[in-house]
Amino acid sequence: MDIGPQDALDHVFGFAAGIDLTRRDRQRECRAMARPWEAGKSFDHSAPCGPILPAQQATQTLSGELRLSVNGELRQHTSLKLMIWDVPEIISHLSRSYRLMPGDLIYTGTPAGVAPVRPGDRIHVEITGLPSLTVTIRPGDTHASQ
Repeated sequence: MDIGPQDALDHVFGFAAGIDLTRRDRQRECRAMARPWEAGKSFDHSAPCGPILPAQQATQTLSGELRLSVNGELRQHTSLKLMIWDVPEIISHLSRSYRLMPGDLIYTGTPAGVAPVRPGDRIHVEITGLPSLTVTIRPGDTHASQ
């Protein structure tokens, strides 16, 4: 399916705050072996997602702010207006390479402030107009970065 940016939001059910974690150790191993980095992105609990707010109710979502804190310390704060590609452009581009289906989640990118997290760390993310998300890194989820 080739979705144009002008029609992209017609295909969106809703929006949610999410956290895109990376296992840097696995990513480095894959890079050293000249293999795809997927193993660094596709581990258990690698992409927690908060409650999804239906698109009709998400009035400020595409132009609001994102704040992420770890153990109460602010690590990431940005305006969604600063994204390189906006949400319709991201959906359009992805639709040319992938069959997008109901239930698919699209994470839109990571602002500056990436840093390692450790077991016991509590991560809290807020996006203007959306329910917030809080997760705690458990033992076994080591070497992840938000």
